Amino acid sequence: MNGIESMASGPMWAGFVAFVLVMLALDLWVFGGNKAHKVSAREAGYWSLGWFSLALLFNAGLWWHLNGTVGPEIAEQKSLEFLSGYLIEKALSVDNIFIFLLIFTAFQVRPEYQRRVLVYGVLGAIVMRAIMILAGAWVVSEFSWVLYLFGAFLLYTGVRMLKAVDHEPDVQNNPVLKLARRTLPVSEGEHGEKFFVLKDGKRFVTPLFLVLVLIEATDLVFAVDSIPAIFAITSDPFIVFTSNMFAILGLRALYFLLADIADRFHLLKFGLALVLCFIGLKMLLLPWLHVPVHISLMVVVLLIAGSVVASLYTSRKVK
Repeated sequence: MNGIESMASGPMWAGFVAFVLVMLALDLWVFGGNKAHKVSAREAGYWSLGWFSLALLFNAGLWWHLNGTVGPEIAEQKSLEFLSGYLIEKALSVDNIFIFLLIFTAFQVRPEYQRRVLVYGVLGAIVMRAIMILAGAWVVSEFSWVLYLFGAFLLYTGVRMLKAVDHEPDVQNNPVLKLARRTLPVSEGEHGEKFFVLKDGKRFVTPLFLVLVLIEATDLVFAVDSIPAIFAITSDPFIVFTSNMFAILGLRALYFLLADIADRFHLLKFGLALVLCFIGLKMLLLPWLHVPVHISLMVVVLLIAGSVVASLYTSRKVK
């Protein structure tokens, strides 16, 4: 670990937060985030490429700024930490996509309505992640031993994922959904892309709102895994925050890119589980073994790429 100090200044934080707000505003009111339409694979591909390019441009800008202010050694270290954190968060977000697909399928949500749910899902995820990252950074700064708890938790989660890799969660019996149905007046049936409807002067939530609740709950659960994972790479709050935000902002586009072909990546969950196991072990062995950031990045890329290639190869053999 490189300590808890952040190289980011106040203007850097303000500038990045402003960037996130501007991009969200453009998506909501300029690029059709609130217009019901089915997102094509081509559109999702362009958006995914755009978000990935913006992340790389940000990283290049971060290196350039730090190179001129604190020197090339720190600039290289921080840019490598950002790239590693971003790729780890991006890889782990794929597991979210599998669950999102199950939720939309279980509730029979039409493709043209899925985009709006994910737009607001991303908004909620950004708020939750920001709170959890800041809280996590404070906890790590005050109690450094908590990193070993993070490591043990990630190792446990990875092993649990390996054991349950073929198990699909029962979405309809989710406890969050049951609680929502008990406490909220629900208007059954299809109501387009509305989250709320009025009936006889009384406001009801729609099934699409329940889907949004499940999406938010799912991201909260996955954040508990993914945020400790990036603390294995860096404890710099700015790097943790920016890499998480870029991964979240590109999550919706990645969903629509992979939704129709998710079944072809059936072995990817093994790769994700092994990534969590590796990161957990890395954190637990920190007093005796220091794994450099570039080695961690290489291992993560090999695990994810290997599971993707194996998935495509076995899918082709089955055909």
